[in-house]
Amino acid sequence: MNHPRSTQCEVEVAESDLQSACGFALPLSSRPRSLSSPNMAENGGGFLEQLKSCIIWSWTYLWTLWFFAMLFLVYILRIPLKINDNLTSVSMFLNTLTPKFYVALTGTSSLISGLILIFEWWYFRKYGTSFIEQVSVSHLRPLLGGVDNNSPSNSNTSNGDSDSNRQSVSECKVWRNPLNLFRGAEYNRYTWVTGREPLTYYDMNLSAQDHQTFFTCDTDHLRPADAIMQKAWRERNPQARISAAHEALELNECATAYILLAEEEATTIVEAEKLFKQALKAGEGCYRRSQQLQHHGTQYEAQHRRDTNVLVYIKRRLAMCARKLGRTREAVKMMRDLMKEFPLLSMFNIHENLLEALLELQAYADVQAVLAKYDDISLPKSATICYTAALLKARAVSDKFSPEAASRRGLSTAEMNAVEAIHRAVEFNPHVPKETQS
Repeated sequence: MNHPRSTQCEVEVAESDLQSACGFALPLSSRPRSLSSPNMAENGGGFLEQLKSCIIWSWTYLWTLWFFAMLFLVYILRIPLKINDNLTSVSMFLNTLTPKFYVALTGTSSLISGLILIFEWWYFRKYGTSFIEQVSVSHLRPLLGGVDNNSPSNSNTSNGDSDSNRQSVSECKVWRNPLNLFRGAEYNRYTWVTGREPLTYYDMNLSAQDHQTFFTCDTDHLRPADAIMQKAWRERNPQARISAAHEALELNECATAYILLAEEEATTIVEAEKLFKQALKAGEGCYRRSQQLQHHGTQYEAQHRRDTNVLVYIKRRLAMCARKLGRTREAVKMMRDLMKEFPLLSMFNIHENLLEALLELQAYADVQAVLAKYDDISLPKSATICYTAALLKARAVSDKFSPEAASRRGLSTAEMNAVEAIHRAVEFNPHVPKETQS
């Protein structure tokens, strides 16, 4: 009994698709009035197909007719419009231009470009996004057909699911976690206690990409231990990675092998710190040797860059071990020294580890100094930066804040800044308050 009704829905969907393709609504006389007769349905479908083919054929050749009509019109009106005289005057004007005109034109365009750049810098510093990008995505993209807001209500559910998936992916912010835990000493302990895996394949792929970027280079195949570790960082099986690290250590003192064992095999922070100290000893030797040879070619330069990344990573991890073992002031000193020694390596986000340690010491003045240095447009925003800024602004007004007084006189400028900072932090990452409550 439901079959004729479903057939009618299919015809109506096909009719709506045809209307959207043709650009106008079909007359009521052309729509099928009843579907009780198969012949009438076939005749209606044939009429729609013929009409659709006629429209497609007409639009295929109509633009050629318009083109020839415009050429004929220009030819007829060439004398009344004085097209030849106008072209001659334009060419004479261009020939009489002096170099001063082009210099002035270049200077004017440079001035306008500079003003646009200054406005972009101000807008990005205040709102954290590009004005041109925001206008193009929010206003121009819907006009150009990038977003379909008027989708029919009877569309397939699969299309709706795919649209929601695309929106969720576009809104996702990928950020390397500078406060990441140790895989063996902390993540595995969580697995032992709860029986659940805290890391997904997505997390593993991100860490594998970082490992291959920081700890490998093009000349690793020239050294047997580094060649083994290059394969180990690509290995998915944890036991195979650990076995490869031990195999590399049998050949020589390999810093990256000690890093892998400290990250994945050590079951406590104390064991991880001991392995990182051994890695530091080996890494400093490699760094000094590659530093002397870095100007001898591109291969030596790439090797020195890799050794620098390894050394910075080891020192950062040692500072994190010291903080986790209760030696917070020592960790702060190590992080400050590391940031002074390698000020250009911001990809490890050592300043965020420093913010965490300073907040633990309740050294809010030092936190403000670090935040003022790194809360800048040159670095992308992160949850640590946003929530730390919100915390400091909220602390500045918390002592004198009164709900009754605020309801009478309204919020002051400092209180509004604190509220705005909190909203900005929650908008950047709304999961932090949920995790804090849990």
